[in-house]
Amino acid sequence: MCRLFGLHAGVPVAATFWLIDAADSLAEQSRRNPDGTGLGVFDAAGHAVVSKQPVAAWEDTEFACEARELTGTTFIAHVRYASTGVPDVTNTHPFLQDGRLFAHNGVVEGLDLLDAHLTRLGTRALVAGQTDSERVFALITASIRSCGGDVDAGLLAAVGWLADNVPIYALNLLLCTATDMWALRYPDTHDLFLLDRRQPAAHADFELRSNRIHARSRNLGDAPSVVFATERMDDDPAWRPLGDGELVHVGPDLRITCTTAAVPPPRHRLTIADLSSSAAASQSVG
Repeated sequence: MCRLFGLHAGVPVAATFWLIDAADSLAEQSRRNPDGTGLGVFDAAGHAVVSKQPVAAWEDTEFACEARELTGTTFIAHVRYASTGVPDVTNTHPFLQDGRLFAHNGVVEGLDLLDAHLTRLGTRALVAGQTDSERVFALITASIRSCGGDVDAGLLAAVGWLADNVPIYALNLLLCTATDMWALRYPDTHDLFLLDRRQPAAHADFELRSNRIHARSRNLGDAPSVVFATERMDDDPAWRPLGDGELVHVGPDLRITCTTAAVPPPRHRLTIADLSSSAAASQSVG
């Protein structure tokens, strides 16, 4: 299963990320190597900075374990286990379209139908790689454009179309600009957690670690922030799972807006037994 991590700090901060933690033993996890790692952030001028690398072989693991420090207000990190598309940079998250960064966790099928719809909408050319994720993003981009730039409305319209028209196993996503972040869990196949750190304990460390992603920031010890992740990354009791179909928006002032049951259940919901062997393997790895 791909790993997602999103951080909204409200103000520019420096943060260090390890996307395959050097302390992690890949040998203990069925020797299934991740297929790519990526980080996206917006710099002080509001320009997107994306650092991503496919992990095509065991020799690439040392590079993927290196610490990367970036400075920004909103961050997205992703560790990819491929369900569609070869391990190369064009298929590695996060993706950038219309000044927004995007990363996805799950499987969406019916890609021929989706491609035809994107062609009609005029955004098929935004898709450089082979993944379902980048196609979903191109649909979201088209919907936001048709909604006059309203991200909430465009995102929900796009996912609503997917729910009505193509088979879905999971569609958890993170989307951000330089000032805002959105998270959607859909449906309840995989977990997606929210950590509200807008009132952190005095002098609390900001160091979060899962069995893949490790994040640390000296600037956020006692400063407010909001975090999203595919699993709880420390023992803070404030972690909570998003509900099935819940959309969360974090604004420039770190105000959190939650819309529950924002999307109806998919008409063609897939189970793990419906997936190809490669797609099923990508959803079950630790």
